Amino acid sequence: MAKIGKRTRAAREAVSGKENLSVEDAVALIKAQASAKFDETVEIAMNLGIDPRHADQMVRGTVNLPNGTGKTVRVAVFARGGKAEEAEQAGADIVGAEDLMERIQNGQIDFDRCIATPDMMPVVGRLGKILGPRNLMPNPKVGTVTMDVAQAVKDAKGGQVQFKAEKAGVIHAGVGKASFDDAQLAENIRAFVDAVGKAKPAGAKGTYMEKVSLASTMGPGVSIDVTNATGN
Repeated sequence: MAKIGKRTRAAREAVSGKENLSVEDAVALIKAQASAKFDETVEIAMNLGIDPRHADQMVRGTVNLPNGTGKTVRVAVFARGGKAEEAEQAGADIVGAEDLMERIQNGQIDFDRCIATPDMMPVVGRLGKILGPRNLMPNPKVGTVTMDVAQAVKDAKGGQVQFKAEKAGVIHAGVGKASFDDAQLAENIRAFVDAVGKAKPAGAKGTYMEKVSLASTMGPGVSIDVTNATGN
């Protein structure tokens, strides 16, 4: 069994027994324990009362965090001609067509978001087994298959976060950095929770949001009062 360091032990003791906190109290506690030598990401985890194996209970969507994510997002765009130029002008890091497909097939996946115009999907479709498991496959449901590539690039660069329920009905996402001030993090968290709430599927029965937790990259997690997080 791995030995627990003093810092980790102290952090766990600091949050021990503290549950169902307000968003503000949780943020303050998490930030106080974020003592790594790098700017830790503040991550949210939401346990939902759904079974995503059923199509009518899948939860996925996007949210533009009001204060951004604090992360530099590299964007790849599949487009040709004028749309490729639009993507480049909007700040896309990589733009291409078949050449981009070959680059990805050769293992060069140096981007965090992939966007495509609809006409490029036959090319992108060949990359399903590579991009799919990495949650990078363009999808019209989250706005990454679109003719408005410029806006999609700007959204990705400006703090848009994608979310999708995993097999156990859990959603994970980064909602900012430990260096953000408390108010910025609280606003981002409530915006994220609100977006997941609005994405409630028709097939969801019973309690939809069962648990909301917050943690920093290297720190322990604390649970947030769901009612406080939703503002209800």
